[in-house]
Amino acid sequence: MSKEPLEALPDVLHLSRSGAYNLLNKPDFPTLHVGGKKLVLKQALIDWMRRHTNASTNGREQ
Repeated sequence: MSKEPLEALPDVLHLSRSGAYNLLNKPDFPTLHVGGKKLVLKQALIDWMRRHTNASTNGREQ
């Protein structure tokens, strides 16, 4: 995979606090627990977004 999507992805996503909590608490969202913090790796986020974007645009689950 090229690094282009990683470089194009902003370091900070603009989400509301409640939107961020909703995502971080979804069972399939790629959250990494470190101490009391929840982190998301850029590559894991890109993979998750691709899966969910494809599922919603194709009208079927993958």
